[in-house]
Amino acid sequence: MSWNYSDKVKEHFMHPKNILEDENSFASDGTGSVGSSKCGDMMMLYIKVDKEKQIITDCRWKTYGCASAIASTSVLSEMVKGMSLSKAFNIKPEDIMKELDGLPVHKIHCSVLGDKALREAINDYYRKNGMEEKIGKEQDRVICTCLHITENDIKDAILEGARSFEDLQQRTKISTVCGKCEPEARAYLEKFSASLSQGKVL
Repeated sequence: MSWNYSDKVKEHFMHPKNILEDENSFASDGTGSVGSSKCGDMMMLYIKVDKEKQIITDCRWKTYGCASAIASTSVLSEMVKGMSLSKAFNIKPEDIMKELDGLPVHKIHCSVLGDKALREAINDYYRKNGMEEKIGKEQDRVICTCLHITENDIKDAILEGARSFEDLQQRTKISTVCGKCEPEARAYLEKFSASLSQGKVL
């Protein structure tokens, strides 16, 4: 059976780094959790922070998912060590994919969960330390004002398998009220699907 992943993906899958073995033995400063075990992919990420320098000194994780999910989280946990909170917050799926020398198109959603979990952990650190003013928010433009469906909602639906406008509606209910957002939603679907087919993430 052929291996459709890079050597780096194989290394981080077969020998994952920084797995959290025991929560009681790791006093984290911030935690983040995204996904759902019911859907097959769930990531929990824990960070330690040098409060004076505001850098991540350690990162541990647990994930329930496929080889890509394990490899993506493993390499991300290595990437962020020694990185400032502000820089880590801006890590994108493309950065994780590049570090892994690429992922199959249908597995890109695994890297998206990783960067979201990291942002949740960083924001959790800010909340716990009375630094609410630093809590970062992803830029997320509303496409469907009737149901408050955003660009990221559309992106997530496509990453989870939506390939037609009907698929998108079934997953998000977009454009099922007034219908005015349909042209923009269709355009975004086409743009993102084309990017995804090239192994890229918007």
